[in-house]
Amino acid sequence: MHCPFCQHDDTRVIDSRVSEDGTTIRRRRECEHCGERFNTFETAEIKLPVVVKSDGRREVFDERKLRTSFDRALQKRPVASEQVDAAVRAVVDELRRSGEREIASLRVGELVMRELKKIDQVAYVRFASVYRSFEDVQAFREEIERLERDLPSIEGMQLPLLGEVVAARKGRA
Repeated sequence: MHCPFCQHDDTRVIDSRVSEDGTTIRRRRECEHCGERFNTFETAEIKLPVVVKSDGRREVFDERKLRTSFDRALQKRPVASEQVDAAVRAVVDELRRSGEREIASLRVGELVMRELKKIDQVAYVRFASVYRSFEDVQAFREEIERLERDLPSIEGMQLPLLGEVVAARKGRA
């Protein structure tokens, strides 16, 4: 490893520590030439599949774009950043486990919707409306009805307000 201060090519590791989550190793290094110290971080590099767009273009998977998709859908929603981080990790892990070299962008979108459905139904409908190109109010209505049919399978994973809405609806029926 080259020294970032003097560019000498001989540095030595003086300390190594594993991060809390076990995914990164922090190494403290010292330059043999100038004596300066600096940190490096080592992580495993695992290839993710190339994303095949609907027009046939291929792009390298970009986790930042994935995070941006979640952030846009969840804008102004009361969802903790830890939940978003977990959802992003779940999608990335699923892609990694697939073992495929290429994956359709449509499949990535489905994985995002699956995770959004678990953490916030409003964000799910927002994302679905763009992703599935809803043309009119009827398309929204159909998606919301489909979501309501799935409620028993996702109850308990949502914010408390949703449970109150569901209880109020059941009381009216």
